[in-house]
Amino acid sequence: VQLQASGGGSVQIGASLRLSCAASGRAFWRYRMGWFRQAPGKEREFLAEFKWAGGTTYDANYADSVKGRFTISRNSANDAIYLQMNSLKPEDTAVYYCAVDTRGIQFDYWGQGTQVTVSS
Repeated sequence: VQLQASGGGSVQIGASLRLSCAASGRAFWRYRMGWFRQAPGKEREFLAEFKWAGGTTYDANYADSVKGRFTISRNSANDAIYLQMNSLKPEDTAVYYCAVDTRGIQFDYWGQGTQVTVSS
């Protein structure tokens, strides 16, 4: 399993960014996939995830800290997920990671991270 995150950058307060995570190595359609971030000096924080709910249905879950501003999505081939981030704030500054849970227990594969910096 390989995950490649991209799309980070330096933006101003209130801007938007769309992060991408390309997945390869397996068929990902039934795996839980998600986004996390880690700011300097802080623990890694869960942001959003997709959980397969059967058939072609996926349930999306969000951390309260980003609900309403961030949106997770996935492509039809189920080999990429995205994180649309709107109304960015300085406290959103962090390294953002995508991850996949292949065993239904915990996220066990991680991308390399992409830096997001929000400043005035």
